Amino acid sequence: MEPNSLQWVGSPCGLHGPYIFYKAFQFHLEGKPRILSLGDFFFVRCTPKDPICIAELQLLWEERTSRQLLSSSKLYFLPEDTPQGRNSDHGEDEVIAVSEKVIVKLEDLVKWVHSDFSKWRCGLQAGSVKTEALGRNGQKEALLKYRQSTLNSGLNFKDVLKEKADLGEDEEETNVIVLSYPQYCRYRSMLKRIQDKPSSILTDQFALALGGIAVVSKNPQILYCRDTFDHPTLIENESICDEFDRREGGEDTTISV
Repeated sequence: MEPNSLQWVGSPCGLHGPYIFYKAFQFHLEGKPRILSLGDFFFVRCTPKDPICIAELQLLWEERTSRQLLSSSKLYFLPEDTPQGRNSDHGEDEVIAVSEKVIVKLEDLVKWVHSDFSKWRCGLQAGSVKTEALGRNGQKEALLKYRQSTLNSGLNFKDVLKEKADLGEDEEETNVIVLSYPQYCRYRSMLKRIQDKPSSILTDQFALALGGIAVVSKNPQILYCRDTFDHPTLIENESICDEFDRREGGEDTTISV
């Protein structure tokens, strides 16, 4: 794979008219290969003057006629980076979603990806997972399958996970996760319930049983979203593909599991 090239990872997962849908793609970031898959959260900067925000990759597809490689993502901003600003109603771990999903070419999306997130201080630091316990009896793989089925409607990500493992990359490298407000509340409640438990049982199986979430990353930052806003300048971004109807990838699509 050439350093500046893009390629799909894994088998196609759906067809709709002239579109072929995929679960992941590979690109290079600072000279190193990286894979982003559906449901991944990652830091982006839409223009050099914009603040860093979080993108959630929700759809990947190729237009067979033009051979365009396209993506649809949901963007999350800190309240202080929205037109209304932060107020007393906002939680310390809260982000606000842009009301419209953004469709951009993959070649432009990878230019948005921001690798230096050292200055991002927001979010609840998730507790460590006992990886030695998860390594027994395929429990870690089961948790990964649980997470992918929860985030991605049961799509089979086995081929994508293998490609990530071959690159020396896995789900443990996720740095940020955005939950719904109810999920976040359950997660905080779960943390309260296990704070005095013996460390030997602090694995994700126990957390899931208490209504938590499957976190296999190394201490990711947990945030939540409960509101949306209209971004005043995003539509002016030259990378946004207005010519593609946002409904094309979301309805009447044949998905293979």
